[in-house]
Amino acid sequence: MNARYSASAAALLLVAVLTACGPASDGSGDAGGSPSPSAGASDGPDETGTPSPSPSPTAKGVALPTDCRAILSDDVLAQLEGVPLNDAAFGPSGVGTDGTLTCIWADPGADTTSLVTTISGMNRGPALDMLNALADNEGFSCFTPDGGTRCEKTWPNTQYPVTDGRTLFWRDDILIDTRYSNLAPSGYTSAIVAHLFG
Repeated sequence: MNARYSASAAALLLVAVLTACGPASDGSGDAGGSPSPSAGASDGPDETGTPSPSPSPTAKGVALPTDCRAILSDDVLAQLEGVPLNDAAFGPSGVGTDGTLTCIWADPGADTTSLVTTISGMNRGPALDMLNALADNEGFSCFTPDGGTRCEKTWPNTQYPVTDGRTLFWRDDILIDTRYSNLAPSGYTSAIVAHLFG
């Protein structure tokens, strides 16, 4: 009789141990799973099951911005002083119907000087495919600062003796895409990144 109870108790203990180990090994990337296996068992699948391709975007929950000035530092705004923002001559700007923010820094009277930034939502797969294509096919330099991926390239303007360029930054399902001509304030993209993710 005691042997049966001992065997049953040992079997239950083994099942409990194996059950507790299962979620911990599935979610080994979560640092918080070790202290309480039962909490890890209930929270782990919800957190890692849905965003399995990229767990960090949904974990951060960063919202798209709605104000072109608020996303910039005082230093960058000082460099843009006197440059009109979102002049109607350049078409739609501001917040779009899908939440995308378009910021157009340009003077309608200038021939080429402009800075156009679009901040939109983009999933990890399409974003990385696009950035890889820019690096592989168009000579963009890409690196991974501030927890994201940044790609950039400059080239001489074909009509005027100025520099044109494009800088992209993707992190947590948000893409910051800036195209510019003869207007590249120092720290511009970094200021937006700091505002959104800092």
